[in-house]
Amino acid sequence: MSTPYSADPPTPWVWAPDAERVQIETDTRRHDLVRQTADGWWRADVSGLAHGVDYAYCIDEGPPRPDPRSRWQPNGVHAASRLYDHGHFDWSDDGWRGVTLPGSLLYELHIGTFTTEGTFDAAIERLDHLVELGVDLVEILPVASFDGPRGWGYDGVGLYAVHEPYGGPDGLKRFVDACHSRGLGVVLDVVYNHLGPSGNYLGDFGPYFTDAHSTPWGSAVNLDGAGSDEVRRWILDNARMWLRDFHVDGLRLDAVHALVDTRAMHILEELAVAVEVLAAHLRRPLFLIAESDLNDPRLIRPREAGGYSLDAQWGDDVHHALHATLTGERQGYYVDFGSLETLAEALTSGYVHAGTPSTFRGRFHGRPVDPTVTPGWRFVTYLSNHDQVGNRAVGDRPSATLSPGLVKAGAALLLASPYTPMLFMGEEWGASTPWMFFTSFPNEALGKAVRDGRRAEFAEHGWAIDDVPDPQDPATFERSRLDWAELGKEPHAELLDWHRRLIALRRARPELTDGRLDRVRCRYDATARWFVLYREGIAVVCNLGDSRQTVPVEGAPDGVLLSSAPGFVFRPGQVEVEPQSATIVTMVE
Repeated sequence: MSTPYSADPPTPWVWAPDAERVQIETDTRRHDLVRQTADGWWRADVSGLAHGVDYAYCIDEGPPRPDPRSRWQPNGVHAASRLYDHGHFDWSDDGWRGVTLPGSLLYELHIGTFTTEGTFDAAIERLDHLVELGVDLVEILPVASFDGPRGWGYDGVGLYAVHEPYGGPDGLKRFVDACHSRGLGVVLDVVYNHLGPSGNYLGDFGPYFTDAHSTPWGSAVNLDGAGSDEVRRWILDNARMWLRDFHVDGLRLDAVHALVDTRAMHILEELAVAVEVLAAHLRRPLFLIAESDLNDPRLIRPREAGGYSLDAQWGDDVHHALHATLTGERQGYYVDFGSLETLAEALTSGYVHAGTPSTFRGRFHGRPVDPTVTPGWRFVTYLSNHDQVGNRAVGDRPSATLSPGLVKAGAALLLASPYTPMLFMGEEWGASTPWMFFTSFPNEALGKAVRDGRRAEFAEHGWAIDDVPDPQDPATFERSRLDWAELGKEPHAELLDWHRRLIALRRARPELTDGRLDRVRCRYDATARWFVLYREGIAVVCNLGDSRQTVPVEGAPDGVLLSSAPGFVFRPGQVEVEPQSATIVTMVE
């Protein structure tokens, strides 16, 4: 239930500032609420409300609507809310003291396709694999309630409730509890920049949206207009709920560039303050990771230096540089990437577009990061993630088109970089299953609009319409499920072993978790297609060419830590390596 005063009130509260009459409906009966505050909070004393009781609100004699802060939607986003008491769950993680982001490895997964069953409980059965791999933090795609059983989660409309087909609120708690028992932290992806197109009834209650700004998904969330104080509190309370009541360790904030806020204190800064306060109270580290298209270090700059003090942000430029270099793709936003010079810039500076021209945007973009004050761990980087795979027309992973050698070289550069690396589920064994865009909107007209829009979008980029899977077809979803039987088969087992050894090396060598960007160096030859990443006393030697060659290195190689291909030879000042391979050596400088 919702209230301005506490997390779990004994009586219902709801914010409806423009309503003349507000009622709560339980068991087909309606009870009037009384306006309590000038800014629009209503309250009622209704006997018998307890954990498990269904209820809905009626605004000005309108139809029953779910609570904007409903914690449980067992019958879907259009149905009544169900009262949920967080005190009914018995946690076993009292000794959990959290995980810090510096030095950690993240693993992104989607609950619905991570296992055949597609539930939190089924995902728990695979957590030991992540522990053996060397993962520190599990990042799960959004689980807020959305319309239909299947979807990525970015069309959530019940932002306080947990998607029931995954297991509902108790299922998420069991998952987090199981992660903590294994030493794994949990990052939850949350979406505050828009709501989904089906089941969004917030406008019936108050000014949650504004036409003063726009987003790619329609009207913007009202962060700075009349009535926005309570809208902002709705967001802040939601973030606190996941961290406090579900014991989540961090939040990934979706597309923060779409959070249009003209106030002196931006909602992101206000979120950062709220999370810092909560972390101090809970006495465990909590953090916020932003997805942003702005290339603006202000997001991760401390407030003392005029920033928002978010802990980290996704590093798309690093992904683009790695992907374009390995695949040779130059379409769309890859147009300015692909050279070894760009790869070196990405691995040493965080941004490639840092106040420089962006051909894709048709303008200058971004601003520089100061490598002497901004640590690399503030950038979460990846070779794959849900967007970069799922927003390809057929959802193909890099391992579907790249040679095993280039996949291993890319993994070596990612996991030896000065950033916080993240793997996308199945990446570690080169999963053969695609990960495609899928939806399950019950409304046929909406489903058709999504299908037609998807195909039109890819047709503009040269894809044949018949090649673009129907997101509403259940088979598109089924094909996106991981096949766990692949782990013990080749070539998957070999790639899994390579990832395990790389991650173990990253943990064993302090140079590889050192986030000081001013200590990272790169050398390369664009013609010969070799590239060397230097991390203090370690050199990651990559031959991206098609023939065996000798790669010069600065200093004398002292020993080989890992090599993705046999037949390497090292001599003073050089390493001879196989084509499309990576060899990691220690150096005497």
